[in-house]
Order: sequence, then C-alpha cells, then structure tokens
Amino acid sequence: MNAVMRIFFLFLAFQAFLAGAQTTIVRGKVTDASSGDPLPFVNIIFKGTSIGTTTDFDGNYQIVTSNPTDSLIASYIGYKPRTKAVVKGREQTINFQLEEEVTRLREVVVVAGENPAFPILRNVIRNKERNDKRSLSAYEYDTYSKIEIDIDNMTEKFRNKKIMQKITRVLDSVAVIAGEDGQPVLPIFISESISRFYYRSNPDMKLENIKETKISGLGFEDGSLTSQLIGPTFQEYNFYKNWLTILEKDFVSPIADGWRLYYEYDLMDSVYIGEDYCYRIDFYPKNPQALAFTGTMWITKNEFALRQIEATIGKQANLNFIEKIKIQQELMPTEAGPWLPVKNRVLINIGEVRDDWAGMLAKFYTSNKNIVINKPKEPRFYEKQILLDEGYILNQYDDEHWNQLRHEPLSETEKTVYKMIDTLTNIPVVRTYVDIAKVIINGYKKVGKVDIGPYLRLFAWNDIEGFRIQSGFKTNYHFSRKWEFGAQLGYGFNDSRLKYSVYAMRILERKRWTVASIRYRHDLWRVGIDDEALADSYLFLAATRWGYFRRGYYFDELRFNFQRELITGVSQRVAFRYNTFRPVFDFGYYTNPGDLTSLQNQFERAEIVFESRISRDELFLQYDNERVSLGPQKWPIITLRYSRGLKGVMGSDFSYDKFRVSILKKLPMGPLGYGNITLTGEYTDDVLPYPLLSWHLGNETPFYTDFLYNLLNFGEFFSDRFVSLQYRHHFEGFILNSIPLMRRLHWRLTGYANVLAGSLSEANLAISDPLPFPPGNANLSWNRPYIELGYGVENIFRFIRVDFIHRLSYLENERARKFGVLFTAQFKL
Repeated sequence: MNAVMRIFFLFLAFQAFLAGAQTTIVRGKVTDASSGDPLPFVNIIFKGTSIGTTTDFDGNYQIVTSNPTDSLIASYIGYKPRTKAVVKGREQTINFQLEEEVTRLREVVVVAGENPAFPILRNVIRNKERNDKRSLSAYEYDTYSKIEIDIDNMTEKFRNKKIMQKITRVLDSVAVIAGEDGQPVLPIFISESISRFYYRSNPDMKLENIKETKISGLGFEDGSLTSQLIGPTFQEYNFYKNWLTILEKDFVSPIADGWRLYYEYDLMDSVYIGEDYCYRIDFYPKNPQALAFTGTMWITKNEFALRQIEATIGKQANLNFIEKIKIQQELMPTEAGPWLPVKNRVLINIGEVRDDWAGMLAKFYTSNKNIVINKPKEPRFYEKQILLDEGYILNQYDDEHWNQLRHEPLSETEKTVYKMIDTLTNIPVVRTYVDIAKVIINGYKKVGKVDIGPYLRLFAWNDIEGFRIQSGFKTNYHFSRKWEFGAQLGYGFNDSRLKYSVYAMRILERKRWTVASIRYRHDLWRVGIDDEALADSYLFLAATRWGYFRRGYYFDELRFNFQRELITGVSQRVAFRYNTFRPVFDFGYYTNPGDLTSLQNQFERAEIVFESRISRDELFLQYDNERVSLGPQKWPIITLRYSRGLKGVMGSDFSYDKFRVSILKKLPMGPLGYGNITLTGEYTDDVLPYPLLSWHLGNETPFYTDFLYNLLNFGEFFSDRFVSLQYRHHFEGFILNSIPLMRRLHWRLTGYANVLAGSLSEANLAISDPLPFPPGNANLSWNRPYIELGYGVENIFRFIRVDFIHRLSYLENERARKFGVLFTAQFKL
C-alpha cells in the first residue's frame, strides 16, 4: 500500500513538474487605439518579471517562456500602459490597443556630471557623414507605398448632420476599422503603389519610376496626379539632415549639428534590436512651440548610427489644424557602411476646425527592398524626377496580382477599407457632395468630356460694362489626351457688347513637355495688368473685372505659343502676339513729337517673344492635360525674356527691343523662418506709348497682396527701364513663441520690403498727351528709389493676416499714402 501511495505521489509530482515546465507562447499585435496604426518599439513584459520583448516595426511581438506569470503588460512612452491576462502553458494571441496620455510631463532628474546621452550624441555627429545615405555615390531600391485617409473624431454633432444620417448604414460598421476598443473612423481614400527609386550624388539627382498603382477614394477618377503623389518622393525623411521639410515647414532634426541648442536628451536604456546593441535616447524640444520633435531614437553602440526612430510633433507646436505628426523609421546598414531606411510610417492627425466638424487622419507607409548601392546611372537617366510607366493604374488587375506585388499582405482592416470606400462612392448624396467639392476646387463643372466654367468669372460689375455675365467650356482628358479646345462668351449690359475667346492646345510630347497653342480674344481690359504674368492668380484676375476701370480699353488679340522642355530644368518658349488697343479713357500719343497733327489715340502691336526658364531642381507633376509646378527645392528660378516689336506685321505700329530678367528664390533660415526674394529687371530701348512700357502694379484696396506695391497708387509709376527687389519674410514662431502671454495665440511675425528704381526717358515722356500721371507727380528715378517697408502678424484666428506698411519715398506725389494697414485672409498650416 505504501509502495502504491509512493508511486501515486511520484506520479503527481511528475505531472506538476511537466506542468511547470510546459512552454507558454504569446504572440500578438499592438496598435494605436485612435488610428488603428501598429505601434513599434512597445515594451511587452510579464508582470513582476524581466521576461519580455519589444514590438517590431509592424507592431508584432512574440514571447516564448516556461516561466510566465498570469498577466502581460504593454507599455510605451506617451501611452497609457495596459495589462491583459495570460493562460499559462498555452499558445495564444493577445492584442493590445493603447490610448495616448492626455498630458505627459517629462520627469526632470538632476544628476552630477555630464548628461550621459551627450557623449553618445557627439559620436553620432562625428559619424554622420559615414552613416548618412547621401555619402553613397548612388542607391536604388524597390518601394511599396500605401496611403490611407480617414475621417475621425466624429462627434455626435457631426453624426447628426443630414448627410451623415443618410450614410449611417456605413457608419454602423465603422468601428471595425479602428478595432475592438479603438475610436471609429470613416475611410475615404486608400492607395498602393510599386516604384523603383533611384538616387545619385554629384550631381544630386533622383528619379521615381512608378510601375503600378491602385487607388480607391471619393472623387478620384483618372488618378494620374494622385499616382505621382503617393510614392517615396514625397515620403522621404532623412534625419541626418539638419532640417527636415514637412508640410512646407522646416523642422530641426534631433541629430542636427546644433543639437544642444534645440533639444533636451535622456539616456533611458540599452537594448538589442535584431543583432544591433543600441542606446535608447529620448528627446524633447527646449521650446515646446518650436518646430522640433519629441520622441525616442535607438543609436547603435558600434557605428553610432540611427537604427530606429520615432519622432512626434504635437499640437503645442505652432502648426494650424495639426493635432499630431508622427514619423517612425527603421534603418539597416548597407555593405558600404551608410544606413538606408527600410520601413517608414507617417501619421498626420488633422483636428476639427469647428465643434460640429470631424477631424482627418492621414497614414503613410513605405517599405524598401532589393537595394543596390554605388552604381550610378548617367545623369540623363534622372531627367524626369517622377516617371509613370504606361498602364500604371492597376485597378484593372485582380487581388492575386497585388498579393504578389505587396511587400506584406493587407490586414483584415485594410481589406475592409476597400469595401467601405466602394460602398460610400455608390451613395447618391455622397456623389453629389463630391461633385460640389470638385467644382469649388477646380472652378469647373465636369460634364462628360467637357468642363463648364470657370465659375469665378460668372458675374462681375465695373463702370464700363455695368453688370457682366460670362461662361464657357474646355474639353478634358476624356475628350483627348493630346488636344484641348475651349471658348468663353461674355456680355456687358451697360456697353451692350459681346466679348469672346476661343483657343486650341496641342500636347506634342509629355516626356519632354512640349505644347503648342493658339488663342483669339475680343474683350475689355485695363492698362497695367499683365494677365499672362498673373495667369496663376485666379482670384486676383477675377477681382480685376470688378470696380472702377481707371484706364480701360477694348482689344482684339491673336496669340500663338510654343513651349518645350529642352533638358531637365531648362525650358524654352516662343510666342507671337498681335493686339489692337482702343481706349475708353483720355489717351493719346504723338507719332512725331512736336507735330500736333500726328496725335493718335489707338494703335496696333505685333511682337515675338523668346523666353528661357532655368530651374535646376524644380519638380513638376502632370495632371490630365496640365503640367503643375511644385516649385524648386534648392536652386532659384531664373527667367530670361526678349521681346521684339514687328512693325508692319499685320499693321503693327512699332518696332522695339525689350529685355527682361527675373530671379525667384526661397531662403530657408532655420529657427528664423524663411524668406522669399524676387529680383526683376527690364530694359526697353525704343520710344513707345506708355501702355507698352513697364507698369508697376499698385494697390488701392484695403487688402494685402504679395506681388503688388501695396502703397503705390494705380498707374503712379511706369518706366522703360527698372530694377526691383521684393522680399517677404515669415518668422514662423520665432520671437512670439518666446513671449509667455503670446504663445497661446500662435501668432507669427512677418517682414516686408519693396524697392523699385528706374527711369523714363524724355523721349517716351514727350510723346504722351495727356500725361499719364498728375503734372505735380515726380516720376521714378535711379537716384531716388521707391521704398516701402512693412511688418505684420499672420495666423490671427488661424486665417487672418494684418500688415503695417510704411512708404518712405515720393511722399509729395498726389494721393500718396505714408502708412497703411492692410488685411488678407489666407490658409496656412
């Protein structure tokens, strides 16, 4: 009996031993409760032990142990920790969704001696050039990009809106997007793309070759523009640069050369990431409202290279509408030494503008594979910064094809996003609101192969025409991807005249953008406003149709234009223009000064124009039948123009030579903000009536306009030769962010300067009758430039700008204003 009992107890002990030695396997994923995005670098640990791990870049983790406890804790800086129960001895999946801390104060610990993070950071700076990918002669890789845009923070007021009530059947299933305990979001856009990205140094050039894309979203049809915006070109963040440009703002890197001026640092831990032993360093901006990051970076012990980083810009930074920007990046070394990013994730959370509106969440992800280094291609290979392969839109391909292209499969949530967007686009009220939004943004209503508009010019009133109506059309890319036709028809009820225009444009080549166009117009205009130079200022041109026409004239115009991109960054334009001039104001000029019988009050002019435009790194996007500039990155835009008057051609009255040069440059200045400078010069060598000379645009409205001389009266100065400098400075949060009572307002200072010097020859002055300006007015002189200086505050209530401008010269002129306060409304982040 005792022997039996002994055997029984031994059996129980053996079972207990087996149970104790049984392995527990826990795996899962950690996501953000608000956005549903995966959270990398989260600490996962069994409560009361040191057994644990950290999540990878995609938020996944796995722990295998024979000594578990009954609960698992997930914790990460900036988030509330969360605990979940564990069943011992089993294989199980435990997912976490972490909520952000509403407020999080940095613990200040005072220790003797130097901050232990500082020696590490000094080594990071010493090794920047060795670890920076820009030190490679070239690199290239395959990129998979994914973008999702959602409506979030949907309050009860927002849900009660009529349009939202009509789509409640979709909203009923929205919770699945964020997850079991996350916040509900409504997806409106998702895209994927496959690209090959190329870079070479010396000279600094890059190319993104977009192979295939898949786009689903409200209001998106062709997708050519969107396809160019969703790849790695616009999602590249290099923290080895001193300044990173995000949403057109310059943010200082936590490993910038002047790191101690902008950040505080804490050395928190040492940990293995893969096979790399790394220091974990947390960083915080010294000024919370500065354009700087808060976050964590992992620095390798051996190379002092950036292994991983999470950098966040919070709502306390001086940014409008942005609640948060979060950048997560994982880097790996190349065989040559420098590190390249292999995964990037960016989240931009846009807050509600009003209480009854919703917010917006934009999520970007890129993954890079098949990396090749130090094999540069010929410079001409990089001529197009963004190149679309034929058949780039892949909505025609099935899911199996995309499963082979993706670097990792879609999650169940992302599959649901595609289904929900398809459902939303088929709801009639949604289609109606999308169409209205398109009209507001584009100015035209699309009707099949034709766009009707523009609606900005539908109505106007001025003292010559009285009430004016106008409408027209232009064909779109559905009609043709090579031809575009358009026409406008207007009528003034006071002058009882029809005005009209017709044009045709032919796209001869897209790779090296080449277009030819011809246009004929019969209309009313005013002296001193060049509608060709102001073609991109739609609101200003529409506004010029209103009010009092001080120097109005009727004209007929025939214009031919040919433009071609010769090489990357250099384009050439040749134009021919013929126009008549029939003024409705008191105007005259002498064809033979001194001979009173030679007085004329109308003329005809024909000219040919040669224009070269040089912009070394300007980025262009092709959109339907248009080409859109996103501006240069480093280099200025230089424009050289020569105009030749063709006397006798089509009855033209004048022969002349006119030379013009302009230089535009953005000047980033780090913590001091940025400036925009424009230098312009023009020279005319012949005697011409003043409507054909250089007019300097004044402003007699209470509204500030960037490209005008805002205290100059209309038509106060014109010249046959001049040089001008226009400078605009935006201090961002500099100065005002350092004043405690001003920080909460988020106001930003601006600076302003206009300097204009030039002259008008006696011969050009002598032919005018009457004089184009009051007899007592002084005309522009080289020895006495016109100067106006100003300062202002922008971002008042996030939309308002107020400028205080002082006029420093020519104060004796009639109606000269010494000082002005001008206003404008603007949208800036």
